[in-house]
Amino acid sequence: MRGGPLTWIVGIAVGLVLVLVVTGAIGTRDDRNDTVTAGEWAQNVCGAVGVWRGELESIVEDIRTPSSAAPTGEEPQSETPQGRTALVRGGLERGIEAADTLVEGVDNAGTPDTPQGEEAQKLVSDWADSTHDNLDEAQDALDEEADTLEKSLQQLTGAAGALRTALVGGVQTIADVARLDPALASALRDSSTCKQLREETN
Repeated sequence: MRGGPLTWIVGIAVGLVLVLVVTGAIGTRDDRNDTVTAGEWAQNVCGAVGVWRGELESIVEDIRTPSSAAPTGEEPQSETPQGRTALVRGGLERGIEAADTLVEGVDNAGTPDTPQGEEAQKLVSDWADSTHDNLDEAQDALDEEADTLEKSLQQLTGAAGALRTALVGGVQTIADVARLDPALASALRDSSTCKQLREETN
């Protein structure tokens, strides 16, 4: 079992908060097999991406500035190689859980009723799926026991890179959709969740 009881409790609490926030941002409707207006689709997709991005930023910040303080005179656990690996692995686990919710939110958004709506939906869905897969692969790589310090550092660098890549990808994908489908561009510009997403990334 990884981590102590407190770690599991914190993990469960984070998961519950994420579910509640996502529900508030994108609602409880499942439109995955339906066609929806451009405005509805933009609101729901940006809501899902925004909540996911916020969770990823929290994960990265927790890894960058761990709060676990060691007793006086002892090296903080997070500063040992094993501690750093455990910290990054925990972040990846949280990232994968957030990506699960992201994929569901994007799929539930349906397909926008615009000329390039199906292609736009596929673009966002493919990005969400690949993000989940990349984080999963990074976690698997950390599970391979490193026999040298160099390999251990490579694993940590690769895992951190996966988180950074995931963080950048969402907003870039939304921008790609706007360029792909001019009819969706105005909806993405006017949606309140999209505006919030832009403000958070500027």
